[in-house]
Amino acid sequence: MERKLSKYLGTGQFYKKALKLAVPIMLQSLIQSMVSLIDNFMVSGLGDISMSGVNVAGHMMFVFMVYVNAINMAGGIFLTQFFGAKDKEGMQQAFRFKLAMGLMAFVPFTLVCIVFPRQVLSVMLIGNTQADLILDEAVSYIRIMFFMGVQMTVSMCIASSLRDMGEVRIPLFITIIATFTNTFFNWLFIYGNLGLPRMEVKGAALATVIARTLEFILFIAVYKKKKPDFAVRFTELWRINGALFRDILKKGFLVLFCEMVWVLSETVTTALYNGRGGADVVSGMSSSFAIANLFFVAFGGIYSSTGVILGKTLGEGKLEKARQQKNWLLSGSAIFGVIMCLFGFATTLIIPIVFGKLSENAISISRSMVILMSLFMPVWVYMNAQQAVARAGGDAAMGAYTDATLTIFVMIPLVFILAIFTDVGPVAMYMGVKLIDLIKIVVFHIWMKKERWLKNLAKPAAAEK
Repeated sequence: MERKLSKYLGTGQFYKKALKLAVPIMLQSLIQSMVSLIDNFMVSGLGDISMSGVNVAGHMMFVFMVYVNAINMAGGIFLTQFFGAKDKEGMQQAFRFKLAMGLMAFVPFTLVCIVFPRQVLSVMLIGNTQADLILDEAVSYIRIMFFMGVQMTVSMCIASSLRDMGEVRIPLFITIIATFTNTFFNWLFIYGNLGLPRMEVKGAALATVIARTLEFILFIAVYKKKKPDFAVRFTELWRINGALFRDILKKGFLVLFCEMVWVLSETVTTALYNGRGGADVVSGMSSSFAIANLFFVAFGGIYSSTGVILGKTLGEGKLEKARQQKNWLLSGSAIFGVIMCLFGFATTLIIPIVFGKLSENAISISRSMVILMSLFMPVWVYMNAQQAVARAGGDAAMGAYTDATLTIFVMIPLVFILAIFTDVGPVAMYMGVKLIDLIKIVVFHIWMKKERWLKNLAKPAAAEK
């Protein structure tokens, strides 16, 4: 019995190592979420319409961030394994991939923020009874947010690469500085404190640009001073190994495809939710996600710690050890998901405090959504760990072929059916489409039994130790 249990549950030392990697990342996300919650609290004081505008524009920024994060995930698959194999040149090539592909997003980013902001953002508000008023606020917000694009991309590439090497403290420290800077300037600019002009949503955007610029400066300073193994001179940034770049791109395309399908589905469903009423629905749904981000921190910690631990083990060629670690990590994630579910329930207590200035219907929607998302936490945390295991060994196909397929052919049609042929509210619609995640867990489990993830990408010919 004890032997069978040890197959699925690791030692205290193993989980201590995993938590040592995960906790700083979760703290970093928690700090960002807390500051974001404070931002939402400040903006919510301007009313449902202003908060709705900021969050509609924020969703477009979220799409851009998901793209850059997906590129970092793809490059991180290789960077982590090259780190395990002590291959400095390979790490540098993976970092070059992240930067090159990340900066490519600047063209569509410019089109959305500067050239066609109203046309693009209006897609998120089809059917909303207060769309024009919300769009006025959203456009003024996103035009200013444009000026943080390059800084944010470079910062995310450096931060993710440090985490790929197991260095989680530096990104945490920089995040603390940047996020509190954001809060301070929000306080100054939104309501015009200390004699400054009252800028409202424009002030919230300007505060974010200042904070992201400071974050960029700090990461560049760390990059130049510490010279981590992945670092390259900026004059050598484009010295790319074509064969390796294509290999990373091949794996990366599947990761990117999966992540962009997911963010597309979130955009479509959010647009349909927003059409179920006025600004109260938009602000209620968006405020619920601001609260849920407090327990969504589990995803980044689980994903990164799983990727670093397994990626390093696979890069060292220790395949049997990686197989064992996979079981331990999945079991640990299941337990952690239950803990985060309980934490999620507790966060409902702060909704009336943080968003008390929103309408009564908005607060009711927010509370119902937080309870619902809390119930799904064990499922989502476990799914996140499954994806992290697969991608650690380069099996990006699991997400592309299973997750994306179910999303495109089942989830998106289902939410359209609910929107067109029923009059259910946004919370019920959300629950209906998210039940599909229960199917995804089973499909992922069956897929992972094939062990396509059990590969040493750094040295494919290395013998198993």
